[in-house]
Amino acid sequence: MTLAETRSRFLRANPLTRFAHGVAALRGWRRAALGFGLGAVSVLGFAPFHLWPLLFLTFPCFIWLVDGIAASAKRKIRQAALAGWWFGFGFFGAGLYWIGFAFFVEAEKFAWLVPLAVAALPACLALFYALATAAAMSLWRPGVSRIFIFAAALFAAEWLRGHVLTGFPWNLWGYAMAGNDALAQTASIFGIYGLTLFALLIFASPAALIGPVARGGRANWRLPALCLALVAAGWVWGVWRLSGATDAVQPGVQLRIVQASIPQAEKWKPENRQWIFDRLVRLSNEATPGAAGKVTHLIWPETSVPFLFMLNDTIASEEARVAFANLIAEGTSMIVGAERIEGTLRPDGRYNVDRVFNSLFTLDSDARVLGIYDKLHLVPFGEYVPFEATLAAVGIKQLTHLNTGFASGVSRRLMTAPGAPPFSPLICYEAIFPGRINGEDGRPGWLLNLTNDAWFGNSTGPYQHLHQTRLRAIEEGLPLIRAANTGISAVIDAYGRTAATLPLGAIGTIEHALPAALSPTPYARWGERWLIVVAFLIFILYRIVIVVE
Repeated sequence: MTLAETRSRFLRANPLTRFAHGVAALRGWRRAALGFGLGAVSVLGFAPFHLWPLLFLTFPCFIWLVDGIAASAKRKIRQAALAGWWFGFGFFGAGLYWIGFAFFVEAEKFAWLVPLAVAALPACLALFYALATAAAMSLWRPGVSRIFIFAAALFAAEWLRGHVLTGFPWNLWGYAMAGNDALAQTASIFGIYGLTLFALLIFASPAALIGPVARGGRANWRLPALCLALVAAGWVWGVWRLSGATDAVQPGVQLRIVQASIPQAEKWKPENRQWIFDRLVRLSNEATPGAAGKVTHLIWPETSVPFLFMLNDTIASEEARVAFANLIAEGTSMIVGAERIEGTLRPDGRYNVDRVFNSLFTLDSDARVLGIYDKLHLVPFGEYVPFEATLAAVGIKQLTHLNTGFASGVSRRLMTAPGAPPFSPLICYEAIFPGRINGEDGRPGWLLNLTNDAWFGNSTGPYQHLHQTRLRAIEEGLPLIRAANTGISAVIDAYGRTAATLPLGAIGTIEHALPAALSPTPYARWGERWLIVVAFLIFILYRIVIVVE
């Protein structure tokens, strides 16, 4: 029997193999449509769905798609780049659709930019995946080697995505695997980038069972078996780690987190200032049912104050200072997100606005400002416009209510609030950047994320944001407190467990003790240097499985 006859007979006998070869045989728009669909379906592996086992199907299917290019395409690298772009366009399009909601907050100004947000941004981010598949195709080999090549190339693209042009590490593939609480504990060792490298190899490993082989016509079962063993080992270790978790808290610290749920479209209208402030004050004075102990720290979300809070070095108005002094009880500190302006006094007694900051303030019971943190990592197009002079000429400007964008802070440093350990402030999406926790003055005792996800309505965006923020607690072994204007506010302990939460859109407060910190985790000690260990472990896997080819 000839080799061709053997192959034909095998294809008839094995439906899964027939399916894989059918995927590889796709051409033209069918290949593009499948790539787009695989990327879009892969989003279900992330919050709020956490259907991450689906990636054991979507990743192998994509590899079989690339196998077809390697076997038949004349312009292999170009075709591979195109397939990778379609996969990325589907993934980022389905994963980031909610960004378009922000442009409807002031629809009369920004609705025309919705296509740019929901199509152009995913199209640009997909270029990272086009680069990855093009690079992989230049090294593509039959057999299990192609899976290692694919994982390495896509990981390089993910690392670049998280660092190039200020970085946008949203929905890194490791977050899908971290949807399981036990598996998420591995982030305390390897961090999200290390977990991403493992995840890419593990999810792609079933492609070793079907597809072109290096020689001998045998499928390689060792890689998926070893990858499943890795998943099992990570899960067992995570269960063991969580079994030792306690509900220990920081003595003498009782937090009250306010979630006023102010619609973004109403927030900055002058006629709404009073009722918004009144709601915040009312919630701040209401005890949470079942809570015990005196509140020591009152926390408001990002830019929660509906008016200018600070001008230069002082609270902007005496009326505001008195209102906060009346609000903050004796022995209580307040942490609040608000805007700060640096301005120059004009001869007419008014001020020129020089710079505006998205800031976090700590106040004592007399409303004295004890500390200020200015947000370092600003959101492109949301808080500032890159190449502002050029883009402003075509009508593109930041989404803030200001006539100018925010200015970036100078440095990250720890903040203090009397009666609590020093904390690391993370405003909005600063919390998605791993390893940027410690201040210039050392390790914090907890993490505080003030955010305003009201821009994105009732979409998957706030759930994705919360899930990624939660990983910072696991990586660092530190509790994380989250105050979000419209939700999801939460108290998360140092193991990433949610101790208390307020759902998206709810109006209310969380009153809870501050969970205790753990000793520095391996990731907290060594950071991204763990990637060297991960790469070495994957090389050992490669040497083990390659012998059957």
